[in-house]
Amino acid sequence: MKRPIRVVVAKAGLDGHDRGAKVVARALRDAGMEVIYTGVHQTPEQVVETALQEDADAIGLSLLSGAHNYLFPRISELMREKGLDDVLLFGGGIIPEADIPNLRKHGVERVFPPGASLEEITTYVREAVPRKRGMAASG
Repeated sequence: MKRPIRVVVAKAGLDGHDRGAKVVARALRDAGMEVIYTGVHQTPEQVVETALQEDADAIGLSLLSGAHNYLFPRISELMREKGLDDVLLFGGGIIPEADIPNLRKHGVERVFPPGASLEEITTYVREAVPRKRGMAASG
């Protein structure tokens, strides 16, 4: 039997506002996924280590602190170093639209703005994880 999609939902950096991350984590869980919530104030190293230890299929990062241009690229870099090329990296929060193209260059597959529907997020993860895993297996 195939196991459920495993998603690490993380709050990295000094941002302690985690209501949105908890709501998304619950929606992913209610959609049948296994969710590992890291809690607040995680370092990029802790987030990636959790994903490695939990055999995660995806990392969802919630950022409201303005540190997205550092934290996303750093997590992506650590993911590559640890061989997590087949793990989906996505996020959401207060991220200016002008910054999204640069984040995509650094391996962030999708950024959800405030107000994104929970259905949109869960559908995206459900569809994107198999694509990401398939691309890594064939590449």
